[in-house]
Amino acid sequence: MDRDYAKAFRIIRAAFGLKQSELAARMSISVSQLSLIEAGKRKATENVIASLTAATKLPVELVELLASGQQAIGRGRQAAELGATLLTLLAPDSVAPKPSRKTG
Repeated sequence: MDRDYAKAFRIIRAAFGLKQSELAARMSISVSQLSLIEAGKRKATENVIASLTAATKLPVELVELLASGQQAIGRGRQAAELGATLLTLLAPDSVAPKPSRKTG
């Protein structure tokens, strides 16, 4: 499945209120490289994604979720697990509900 890391990088940078130069400096990459990634003209490598997560202290799972398409989100138990994971990531002090299991 293809992921749109360009979209994820733009969303994250905007959420942090950073200029490309500021995020690039935090990630130890060039502004040109970040600009190309955000424009979808260069692929984000695993190392660059790791640099983004280190610079922002975001979990890689959230970056992957932001980069995924609508079809990547499953139904049923998979969706419930994703919802619980998101609640844990976005509101770590809350108690995320566990997916219900049918018995009997």
